[in-house]
Amino acid sequence: MGRRLRIGLTGGIASGKSTVAQRFAELGIPVVDADLAAREVVAPGTPGLAQVVERFGPSILAESGELDRRALRQLIFKDPGSRQDLEAILHPLIRDAMSRSAEAAAGPYVVMAIPLLIEGGSRGRVDRILVVDTDEAVQLQRVQARDGGSLDQARAILASQASRAARLAAADDVILNSGTVTDLRQAVDRLHESYLRLAAAGA
Repeated sequence: MGRRLRIGLTGGIASGKSTVAQRFAELGIPVVDADLAAREVVAPGTPGLAQVVERFGPSILAESGELDRRALRQLIFKDPGSRQDLEAILHPLIRDAMSRSAEAAAGPYVVMAIPLLIEGGSRGRVDRILVVDTDEAVQLQRVQARDGGSLDQARAILASQASRAARLAAADDVILNSGTVTDLRQAVDRLHESYLRLAAAGA
């Protein structure tokens, strides 16, 4: 294979993706984060921000000139169809930014952290999909504890994502996050050894 092995890291909200990504980084593996790329492509002065303002108006800008994410979320909440317009602007920019980062990264393989990998049809961008899986009841508890919202709000967030079954069906590798943080980190260590062998073999 001409390019470095790319692992697509995904999972539902509050599944433990951030801890997994952090452990890969500690092991010296470059992690290209879709959330970070999403912020970079709408930074002040970027074409991405200009396109978003052109579509949604200046009310989505903070006084500092930065994107007011809360105002944008409220607009999209009132007009669900506008989400598609936003995604049509941002997704190509995010994909390009991530591809550039992956090409520039140094390491035996690259982890592409993409929360909506399954929903966004990004299978072709990675060589293997690693899903961090956890019980949905645990996800609901974690979302409520983290955001301070209601159970209904937490359920709505889960409902907006790909189902657990859909993620597992797409997975090449699965880490079940049902134990301690130490257990989760050790599971990453085991997969790391496997990925090093695949990368060395050019798989």
